[in-house]
Amino acid sequence: MIVIDNILISDDILEEYFMCQVSLCKGACCWDGDYGAPLKKKEIEKITEILDKITPYLSEKSKDRLEKASFHEPYSVTAFEGTALHDDGSCVFMTKDKSGIAQCGFELAHNDGITDFKKPISCHLYPIRVKEQAGIETVNYDRWDICSAACSAGKKQKLPLFQFSKDALIRKYGEEFFEALTDLYENYKP
Repeated sequence: MIVIDNILISDDILEEYFMCQVSLCKGACCWDGDYGAPLKKKEIEKITEILDKITPYLSEKSKDRLEKASFHEPYSVTAFEGTALHDDGSCVFMTKDKSGIAQCGFELAHNDGITDFKKPISCHLYPIRVKEQAGIETVNYDRWDICSAACSAGKKQKLPLFQFSKDALIRKYGEEFFEALTDLYENYKP
């Protein structure tokens, strides 16, 4: 483990390679899982505020779901609040393009300039997962077989996981944190 600003960072963040290949996995991380994307309290408040701006980007199935129930729910097994899922495991904010590739309603609205909220930070960081316990944050790599093409592509391009996740890490922790992580990487000896 590496420590920056009292944040524990798994060595995997520096050692592993990653480059998302959504054309191959079709965005499976948005529709294959047991739990929705973890949400912070401030994110729930923000989504509540902008939900009517996001719904036009969603499928009819998701619009129907959101009319009947909340967009978030508690996941007691993992002790976090997260985005709601359909019965098939897909995120309520997921839609698909003409090629069948998952797209995020938040991101579509953001890209159109409708909202300044890109998407939940847990989604933006993926495959990095942040856990908080007793006031300490740990930053880990969430290995999942659906990302095997991304791992292969990252190795081929020699793109470390932390560099793939640069924008999300800066969004979460700031420029100085990312610069410190980059400095560590340049001097890192596993």
